[in-house]
Amino acid sequence: MAEGLRERKKRETRQRISDIATGLFLERGFTAVTMADVAEAADVSVNTVYNYFPAKEDLFFDRSAGVVDRLARWVRGRDAGESAARAVLREMRAEVEAVSPRVGLMEGYDRFMRVIREAPPLRSRLWSLEQEIQDALEVELREETCAAPGDPLPDLVAGQLCWVNRTVFAAISREMLAGRKPVEASREVLLLLDDIEELLSEKVLNYAVRGVS
Repeated sequence: MAEGLRERKKRETRQRISDIATGLFLERGFTAVTMADVAEAADVSVNTVYNYFPAKEDLFFDRSAGVVDRLARWVRGRDAGESAARAVLREMRAEVEAVSPRVGLMEGYDRFMRVIREAPPLRSRLWSLEQEIQDALEVELREETCAAPGDPLPDLVAGQLCWVNRTVFAAISREMLAGRKPVEASREVLLLLDDIEELLSEKVLNYAVRGVS
């Protein structure tokens, strides 16, 4: 169905507010910027900002919706004969090798991470997002393997794969905060992924292999 004019205007307004807020956060820091500041800069009412973003943290992590189910999507889209872990490692390597902004390999990512480090509410929200990622992945693994309600393996494997995700993002953050170029950071993280794969047990690496039809 084609997007209507009203829906398009709402989407554009939401995006404009988000973009302006991001600029303010990077310039002044998260705690120094109020919702009223964002409203004034975007030339809208404070109520309009709250209608789109119930909390200031929602403004900063505006693009988190596509992140929460990313690992679950990778598992859901894995190839025949491929396990859940192999799919996650393959997709992660592809993102890093492509020097993708989706994993933070871009100029300016260090500024983004500094804002998070300096704001406890953002660190707390980031932790919550990581938990949501693990919960979504566990649900996907449980469904894919038809695991019994009391089976701990989906949760345990989800935890391991989320550790991979967190470790890669932490490494990228360190590299970018240290002033490395995205391409340089990419090379380092690809080597790290090799080490990570060696640390994963065969049980994790061979869990939830998709059947060959």
